[in-house]
Amino acid sequence: MALARTRSVALTGVEGHVVEVEAHIGNGLPGFGLVGLPDTALAEARSRVRAAVTNSDQDWPQRKLTVALSPATLPKGGAHFDMAIALAVLGAADVIPQTALDPVIILGELGLDGRVKPVRGTLPSVIAASAVGWRRFVVPEPNVGEAKLVQDAEVFGVRSLRQVVALLRGDEIPDEPADVSAAEAATVDEHGGLRRPDRLDGLDLAEVLGQAAARRAVEVAAAGGHHLFMSGPPGAGKTMLAERMPALLPDLPLVAALEVTAIHSVAGLLPADAPLIVRPPFCDPHHSASLPAIVGGGARVARPGAVSLAHRGILFLDEAPEFRPSVLDALRQPLEHGEVVIARSAGTARLPARFQLVLAANPCPCGRAYGQGVYCTCSSQARTRYQHRLSGPIRDRVDLLQLVEPVSRAEMRADQQLVESTEVVAARVRSARERQADRYAGLPWSLNAHVPGYELRRRWPPEPSALPALERHLSAGWLTARGADRVLRIG
Repeated sequence: MALARTRSVALTGVEGHVVEVEAHIGNGLPGFGLVGLPDTALAEARSRVRAAVTNSDQDWPQRKLTVALSPATLPKGGAHFDMAIALAVLGAADVIPQTALDPVIILGELGLDGRVKPVRGTLPSVIAASAVGWRRFVVPEPNVGEAKLVQDAEVFGVRSLRQVVALLRGDEIPDEPADVSAAEAATVDEHGGLRRPDRLDGLDLAEVLGQAAARRAVEVAAAGGHHLFMSGPPGAGKTMLAERMPALLPDLPLVAALEVTAIHSVAGLLPADAPLIVRPPFCDPHHSASLPAIVGGGARVARPGAVSLAHRGILFLDEAPEFRPSVLDALRQPLEHGEVVIARSAGTARLPARFQLVLAANPCPCGRAYGQGVYCTCSSQARTRYQHRLSGPIRDRVDLLQLVEPVSRAEMRADQQLVESTEVVAARVRSARERQADRYAGLPWSLNAHVPGYELRRRWPPEPSALPALERHLSAGWLTARGADRVLRIG
């Protein structure tokens, strides 16, 4: 009888737990038993591992084989356990010494020919294992970039099971061709669509002419991290303003960048050529998106939704009243607590979701109830029903309200002399955020929008020098009472 163990990581949301993979070869009829609450993808590892081992010039033990994943009460899923299971079996067969397996965390999916394929969630797995003292990691070669983002992690990237065996035995590592399919997979998202260059690149705030007040509202929202609601008829520039807002935000600090990268890694949306996301994400789901698509979910394993993919960035809901009321109301918890909790029969997952909400809506179903409303064809009841599709609790969480009305050609021509580029406005936003960081140094928040209500009440009324700015913003019609005291401290 022989026993060997390796270690991998199980993910619950973006939280990782080190899992011990034990392989035991005993007497009895040949068979392969896998225990420890595996899901369907993990249970199928029995066929993948056996084919990969035999196609890697290693003998498969023709005896009773039992593989246990511990702790047994923790649900486990995914194909990234394949390589750890294969190495545990080879260790039990005395192909690899146990002393070489002990200090290593192993991640990787195996192909039937022994190739090691990239997996989701490498970064959060390495972060979780590193937090409890593990330093050596063996991962698929395409995942090396994100694994090396963890400080003090010693990462080995491999292309095949043959290379892993040679590495652990101290033999000469054979040369293997790069996996072309892995490179192609990096250009395809989880829904099968080809990755395209960011469509927001090159957009400039100076292109939005005639909307000086709206541009100012976007700048204030970007500077303080405030939630913004823009209302106006179609074609007035609401979507243009929202799409140019991410460029105003400064780069993410390292800790926040690692959080965002970990979420996109779990979602399978992290490109191999950009292992670290340093720009705030921008997520704009269609109004037909389902509740799991927005808040996250899944049959057994919770996957990040739009609110988590927009963590530390912007979630833009265009045509907000067209979203299902249940979807909009589901935003209450993440807006209030900065995370979403997804409960399933297999367990509960907590996903970060501290985003900046930007809403855009027409004033009525026909979209022409602006100014005196002379062109509107909707009844007063229809307008009321349409506006009430955004519930009171959601409206209460919005700091800034901006009316975006159509502008004439003369107004656009006059605004050409006053409009400022994204680069100029972004510099002011960056300066404002630096002042906020200094103001809240040592406190659990760093932006005006994150300051709790009791702290705002303690600081009210504002300094006399700030009162003229407050009156000017209130008279402009885009500042709500809830956000007034926060905006005062942006400068």
